Amino acid sequence: MDATALWQRYLEWLYYHPELGIYVDVSRMRFDSAFVETITPKLTQAFEQMAALEAGAIANPDEHRQVGHYWLRDPEIAPTEELKTEIVETLEQIETFVTKVHRGQIHPTRGGLFTDIISVGIGGSALGPQFVSQSLAPERPPLDIHFLDNTDPNGIDRVLNRVEPRLSTTLVIIISKSGGTPETRNGMLEVEKRFQDAGLNFAEHAVAITSYGSKLAQIAESAGWLAIFPMHDWVGGRTSELSAVGLLPAALQGIPIREMLHGAKLMDEATRVADLKTNPAALLALSWYFAGEGKGKKDMVVLPYKDSLQLFSRYLQQLVMESLGKEKDLQGRVVHQGIAVYGNKGTTDQHAYVQQLREGLNNFFLTFIEVLQDRQGPSVEVEPGITSGDYLSGLLLGTRQALYEKQRDSITLTLPQVTPRTVGALIALYERTVGLYGFLINVNAYHQPGVEAGKKAAAANLALQKQLLRILSQEPQPISLTTLAAKVGAPEQTETLYLLLRHLAANGRGVSLQGPPGQPDRLLVGVTA
Repeated sequence: MDATALWQRYLEWLYYHPELGIYVDVSRMRFDSAFVETITPKLTQAFEQMAALEAGAIANPDEHRQVGHYWLRDPEIAPTEELKTEIVETLEQIETFVTKVHRGQIHPTRGGLFTDIISVGIGGSALGPQFVSQSLAPERPPLDIHFLDNTDPNGIDRVLNRVEPRLSTTLVIIISKSGGTPETRNGMLEVEKRFQDAGLNFAEHAVAITSYGSKLAQIAESAGWLAIFPMHDWVGGRTSELSAVGLLPAALQGIPIREMLHGAKLMDEATRVADLKTNPAALLALSWYFAGEGKGKKDMVVLPYKDSLQLFSRYLQQLVMESLGKEKDLQGRVVHQGIAVYGNKGTTDQHAYVQQLREGLNNFFLTFIEVLQDRQGPSVEVEPGITSGDYLSGLLLGTRQALYEKQRDSITLTLPQVTPRTVGALIALYERTVGLYGFLINVNAYHQPGVEAGKKAAAANLALQKQLLRILSQEPQPISLTTLAAKVGAPEQTETLYLLLRHLAANGRGVSLQGPPGQPDRLLVGVTA
C-alpha cells in the first residue's frame, strides 16, 4: 500500500476519545472490508452478550457468579440497589480509612505515622496494584509500598529485610478472596512472625481485603485487625484493580482513586457503543481476531514507550491469558484457545528482540503504546532542536514503519499523559476488549479451571511429602527410592518423590540422600538426626 492509501486508511480507522485524549489506531492491521463484513454479525452478538453481562447475567456457571467489575466505576448501573449501596459504601470506607492513616488518627502501635506498606497477595491481587504503583505513585508518597507476591523464601526475606528498620511504622495489607490461597497465607505468616520477633502486635498493623465470612475475615475479626474491606464475589482477581484490592493501596500512596474510576467510567461508556468504528475495544478485539484468525495463532507483543508503563505487559499477561486460555468453548468442544502476551518497554526492546520481530518468525502482532507528553517542564536538547523525548517518539515511529514494511501488523494506542484518569481508562479498555474477544471466540472469559487444577496438584504433592516423611521416620536404616515408593503406595510417582526429597535435603529438613547425585535410582534415603 502506498503512502497516500495508507494515510487514507489511517483516517478511516483512527479512533479518538475527545474527553480522555486517547487515540486507537488499527490501520496497520491489514484486514480488508471482506473480513470486516464477515465478523460484523459476531460483533453484533458480542455486544448483546456484553450488555447482558453488565445487566447481571450469570457469567461463571460453575460458581454461579455474576461479573460486575463494570459496576465499580458506575454504581448506578449495578443491577440491584443492594449492590449499588455496597459499592458506594466500600469506596467511602476506603477513603475514610486512608484519611485517618494519613492524618495519624490510625497510627502504629508505638505512635507516629505509618511510613510503609507491605502488600501480600498474588496474581490479580498483586499485578494490578504493582502496575498502578509504578505508573502513578508520586516520587515521595505518604507511604512507600512493598509487595510479597510469591512464596519464595529468599524473595520474602529481601522485602522484609528492606522494611525491617521501619517495621514498627509499617502497615500490612493481606489480600485473598477466600483466605485460603497458600501463597498469600504463607506470606501473612512470614510477616506476622517478623512482627512477633520485633515485639510488635501484628493485629495493630494489619488490614484484610477478602470476601465476607472467609477464613481471612474470621482471622482478622477474631484478632482485631485494623480494618476489613470486601473483595466482592462478583469481581474476579484479574479485574479487581478498581475494587478495594487496588484502590486501597493506591489511595494510601496518594494516588487519586476517584480519577482512576472516572477514567474507567468514561472508557466503559465509549466501549459500550454497539458500533465497530466508534468503539475502541471492538476495534482491538477485531484486530486480535484478525491477527490470529480467531484461534490465537499469533502472540501479542505489548511495547509501551514509557518507563512508568513497563509493568503493563505483565498485568495484561494475566488479564488476557487467564481469561482467554481455555481448552473448551461454551458448548464443551475442545478448541484450545488463547493469546500469548509478552513485552517490556521501548526502546529497550529495540535492542533486545525487535530484530526477530522484523526479520524472523512472523508469529506476532504488536501493540505500541505511545505517550505524547515527554515530561513535566522543558527538556534538554541532546542535539540541535532534538530532545530525548523526540528520540523516543522517532524510534517508535521508525520501528512501526520498519515492521510494516515487512508485513508485520501493529496497533498503536496513544495517551496524552500517564495520569490516574488515563490509567483507569487503559484498564477499562482492555477489560472490555478481553470480554468482547471472549464472546467472539465463544469461550468463557471469566472462568479459570486450569489455575484450580494446578492448585489441586500442588496440594496433592504436599500431602505426599507429609506421608513419605512419616514413613521415613519409622525406618531404622536408609532405604532405596523404589522401596520408599512402594511403602508410600505410589510406585508410579517415584520421580515426584525424588524431587520432593531432593528439595527437603537441600534445605536441611531432616532428610539425607546418600549416593551419586546424578544417578537418583542408586540413592539411599534416610533421616538425619
